[in-house]
Amino acid sequence: MKLATVKNGRPDGQLVVVSSDRLRTVSASRIAPTLQAALDDWTEASPALAALADQLNAGEIAGQMFDPATCLAPLPRAFQWIDGAGYLSHLERVRTLKGSKDAELQSARPLMYQGGSDSLSAPMSPIAVTDDALAVDFEAEIAAIVGPVPMGADRATASAAIRLLTVCNDVSLRRLVLDDLQNGFGFFHAKPSTAFAPLVVTTDEFDDAWRDNRLHLRVQSVINDSLFGQPNAGVDMHFDFADLIVEAARTRDLGTGTIIGSGTVSNRHDEGLPTKKGGIGFACIAEARTVEKLKYGRARTPFLKAGDRIRIAALDSDGTPVFGEIDQIVTVRTPKAHG
Repeated sequence: MKLATVKNGRPDGQLVVVSSDRLRTVSASRIAPTLQAALDDWTEASPALAALADQLNAGEIAGQMFDPATCLAPLPRAFQWIDGAGYLSHLERVRTLKGSKDAELQSARPLMYQGGSDSLSAPMSPIAVTDDALAVDFEAEIAAIVGPVPMGADRATASAAIRLLTVCNDVSLRRLVLDDLQNGFGFFHAKPSTAFAPLVVTTDEFDDAWRDNRLHLRVQSVINDSLFGQPNAGVDMHFDFADLIVEAARTRDLGTGTIIGSGTVSNRHDEGLPTKKGGIGFACIAEARTVEKLKYGRARTPFLKAGDRIRIAALDSDGTPVFGEIDQIVTVRTPKAHG
């Protein structure tokens, strides 16, 4: 089933069920007012939501037109957002960036950081920055939303805890990465609000595309109407979602509604930009710039500037965005003066 959170004037929005064709929607408030409430009571709520989805898909409920512009992030205020590094090829390509270290490239356990989750961005919210000279970058990822995971969970427990999947844009301010890492506490200022696609989807909707705890779909990124990349999220994922969840729960319980990011989707290839129609390309600008430095001696591709538009979607075999689309424009927001 497909779920979304729409605006209703409250911080956590209203939970709705969306039809399989992504055209219609119906309120789920009689089952759960918010997605977090549904996750908290998943054993009871999930079958009821699935039954409501069946009614909507069968035409037994008229519903309303689904408008992604009315959506918030599926969990606008998540209890926890943890981003992993599932794709070693991404780490290998960005290791020459200032602040990165070869020692961080490890294949035994995934790297992780805990991001801010108090205000996650809607799919069509702008990428708001104080200065677009901070080297604004996008990072296209798959994200899993989990139920409760006990500390020290094994892979089977971790895999069974996955409730929903979606796509996210883990925005990075590359010029602040070095400062964050040198301070010794990891990413903070370099990682502003992460944006999420309008829909979250249960794993049973994907048939063979969801296997081995990986989502085998192309994740397409388009900058200003030009294809930037479309790597397959199921290819070259060294650490799958079970691995990432196990690592996140190594020393703590994970609360219901924790979001786990796959890390920037990345496939091994020798292509450069521009990305051709059938090419693979990249899911972040930093990777493309590293490849350009190796090929041409300098980076040619600029980071995002004010007014630039980035669109991200995971595509099925027909080219349909299964989670809807993240569609953001970079906006410079001047801090308000106080006093």
